[in-house]
Amino acid sequence: MALEVKPGPMLAARTTLRLGGRALAEVVLTDMEDARDLSETLGRLGGRPLVLGGGSNILAADGELPLTVVSPNLRGEPETLRERFAGKVRVRVLAGVKLQRLVAWLATQGLSGLRGLIGVPGTVGGAVVGNAGSYGDAMGGVLARVCLWTPETGAAWLDREAFSTAYRRFSPKGVVGFYLVLAAEIDCEPREPVAIRQEMVACLSKKKASQPITAATAGCVFKNPPGAPAWKLLTEAGFKGKRLGDMAFSEKHANFMINCGKGTGGEALSLLQAAREAVLAQSGYELEPEVRIVP
Repeated sequence: MALEVKPGPMLAARTTLRLGGRALAEVVLTDMEDARDLSETLGRLGGRPLVLGGGSNILAADGELPLTVVSPNLRGEPETLRERFAGKVRVRVLAGVKLQRLVAWLATQGLSGLRGLIGVPGTVGGAVVGNAGSYGDAMGGVLARVCLWTPETGAAWLDREAFSTAYRRFSPKGVVGFYLVLAAEIDCEPREPVAIRQEMVACLSKKKASQPITAATAGCVFKNPPGAPAWKLLTEAGFKGKRLGDMAFSEKHANFMINCGKGTGGEALSLLQAAREAVLAQSGYELEPEVRIVP
């Protein structure tokens, strides 16, 4: 296999918030071996690399962007490894697999650990990097090994002691700058498939009732600061349903920003900054964005 280089895409067509201008180019990996040529290719194309899987959790600016999109189109069936670790089953999955495909597959196999992530968009690679979590489950809670590519070391498997995870954070030790997740191994607990599916249905019902999951959003805009949920702080500051142009904070959940149709990156960034300033003035909390702002 070989790396495929494509013309730069419009990020508005590739992100769940439907925002963003045109990148310089796109580099597509369809096999883990393709990463061997990634460093040379990125150096030749120029621009800052931006890994783009499912396009969730990204707020992109308008106009011509100095970015080269890296698309790890690494897909395939998750693989149950023969070894059992402390009574758990280890599963290997490629970074380009849709997170929802993995969550559903685990349920059919009677493997628990990510059932709370039902309804969370994006890919496995993005879930690793952002330590995606919901309803008590988080990627960092099951993550055992990660295959990581860096320009300095190439591709290598990192064991648990070589990285740390925290709330919405994945930190590979000793890695500074750009890196790419190629695959991950997770440890899951065997359980009755029916019980897992019932819990997934309950989680999804709660999300449908409280979150605008069918709208054009990037998920939660801000991280929850210690001691206070971001949605509550935003509501108290008057930003629930607040609109600027075609961008708005949801009436259903104040921590979700929605593209109402023809929103722009400029409108989104202005609305985000206004919300941060209002919350700081109202409650003293300084909200940290959960969405990745690019470039």
